[in-house]
Order: sequence, then C-alpha cells, then structure tokens
Amino acid sequence: MRLITAHRILIGSGIAFFLFYAAWRVRHYLDGGPGSDLVQSLVSAAVAIGLLVYYRTLRGWGRPR
Repeated sequence: MRLITAHRILIGSGIAFFLFYAAWRVRHYLDGGPGSDLVQSLVSAAVAIGLLVYYRTLRGWGRPR
C-alpha cells in the first residue's frame, strides 16, 4: 500500500467520524440537551466539510505525470 492510499483512507475515516459525531450531538440537542451540543455539532460539521475539501485536493496526488 502506498502512503497516499493510507492517507486517503485516514482522511475518509475522519470525515465519517465527524459527520457521525455531528449527527449524534444534534440528536442529543433535539432531545433536550444544552445549547453546547448544537455548537459542537456545528463545529464537527465544519471540520468534516474542511476535511472533505482537503480530500478533494488529493485527487491527482500519487499518479504519474
């Protein structure tokens, strides 16, 4: 396995984790949780979007020119 492949897998896992965490915090907030749950979900979603943008920049890496 090449290093860029492992990097893509780790970034993809991070995206999935932050999306799951954001959904979990929203669910907790909707069940009557404190406002900090909503803030945590928004920050987690923003991190997931940032990682997704970064992941898209990896499209051409590791390919011969």
